[in-house]
Amino acid sequence: MTEQERPEGWPCLLSDEVAQLLLSRAVSPALFSAIIALTVVINETRGDAPGHTASDKWPELRRVALGADGSLGVAEYVVVAYADEPHSVLTRVQPF
Repeated sequence: MTEQERPEGWPCLLSDEVAQLLLSRAVSPALFSAIIALTVVINETRGDAPGHTASDKWPELRRVALGADGSLGVAEYVVVAYADEPHSVLTRVQPF
């Protein structure tokens, strides 16, 4: 598949809450790395990150474990597929 044939991912934006968390010196390097890696996966899969769970009432809201078996926490993100420019928003991270 050539670069022109490859479908592009969707941007994964950060909520203010998540951006502040990433700027905190209290965040462990492992958690920081897991969050950044998740944004890449969300981008590349257009919001269909492996292992995510979705709400029955709001399927665009997804949850995914961070770290091995969720040892670092849980992240929530929203897929905005029907916007003029489809994207996802990492809305919350609950560290353990």
